[in-house]
Amino acid sequence: MAVPINAPINRAAVRALDDQPLDWSFKGIPAQWWGRTPAQIVAQAPESFSGGAIGPMCVLHAEALSHNLAAMAGWCRERGVELAPHGKTHMAPQLAARQLDAGACGITVATIGQAAVYRAFGVGELVLANELVDDAGLRWLASELDGDDGFGFVCWVDSVRGVELMTSALAGARRRVDVCVELGMPSGRSGCRTADAVDEVARAAAASPRLRLVGVAGYEAAAGQSLHPAATAAVAEHLAGLRAAVIRLAGLFETDRVIVSAGGSTYFDAVADALTRWPDGMSVRTILRSGCYLTHDHGLYATTSPLTRGGRAGLRPALELRAQVVSRPEADLAIVTMGRRDVAFDQGLPVPIELPGSEVVKLNDQHAFVRLGAADRPRAPVGAWLRFGVSHPCTVFDKWRLIPVVDGDDRVVDLIRTYF
Repeated sequence: MAVPINAPINRAAVRALDDQPLDWSFKGIPAQWWGRTPAQIVAQAPESFSGGAIGPMCVLHAEALSHNLAAMAGWCRERGVELAPHGKTHMAPQLAARQLDAGACGITVATIGQAAVYRAFGVGELVLANELVDDAGLRWLASELDGDDGFGFVCWVDSVRGVELMTSALAGARRRVDVCVELGMPSGRSGCRTADAVDEVARAAAASPRLRLVGVAGYEAAAGQSLHPAATAAVAEHLAGLRAAVIRLAGLFETDRVIVSAGGSTYFDAVADALTRWPDGMSVRTILRSGCYLTHDHGLYATTSPLTRGGRAGLRPALELRAQVVSRPEADLAIVTMGRRDVAFDQGLPVPIELPGSEVVKLNDQHAFVRLGAADRPRAPVGAWLRFGVSHPCTVFDKWRLIPVVDGDDRVVDLIRTYF
């Protein structure tokens, strides 16, 4: 696919998804949609369950998506930081296009395969928040960079050996690859563990003829997403280390505007506080990588996001599962047609939206066990459709190839494709 130079995303490629017919392979959609294109379906604005939805069904709420896009964009503008939202959250070019339209400076990815998806849709600025050392991935990257002078890309390095592998694999490339040296956290994921290691890797990257040292990166939630004082103290220490590294390495960077990047979806306020207001003479781009703000949730981020902590309503849950009660084998138990293959469970179980006295207590592959409060029992007979919020949207999107977007009247206004 031809990728327009200097275009943030290939709009024609995104629009073309509306003309690709749907079929039986898309889980949850009504059989009446098979053989029809998203454009044809949306033109009729059907109710999400009219025509016989095959549950369970995952939907996105249009109003909440729009609200969250505007809220996060405004928050970033007010604090003088940029946002390259993590595309691994949804792997949906249609949603990435909306994030770019709202002011995102690029899209973050975690793997070279994810990068290839977004490049297929012409995304012109990518942040690979990871190390890249395999020959095949580096050869693909070199081809993309050499074939499009408008393509911007940056990834991390955290070892001299990694620098050597990248330099070797990129030997025939025309353009150098931009890299940030990564600072890690104790017991965390990747990243240098000491200031001396950061400096050693930075010197190696700056000396490489195939790399260009442009900044420093980290991930402050690598040790967890708790708001406990010990956790937030560890976050503060990590961010202080990032700031110190940017200042300490100022003479090594090979760019006029240094990049410093951090920021998941729990501590991005701490990132903005710690990684702005630089010494005179330093030009630094502070790039957040938060991704879950777009849909928010009813669990993990409802509690931890800086925009909703303490009951604030800065973000709204946009992602929802709908499933049917298939059995009531006990008075206080409903078995629902939604399981681990449909909904996230790694950061908390789904939340019954309209049954405040009930909770999901267990998931099987295709079933949920809902323990019903006394007042909720009459509202969950066999055959009833129930609505569920999620905790941690990243591990919901990957279970759905097509997700309807509904308006306030529950009419379908868009259909979102995912590419996992």
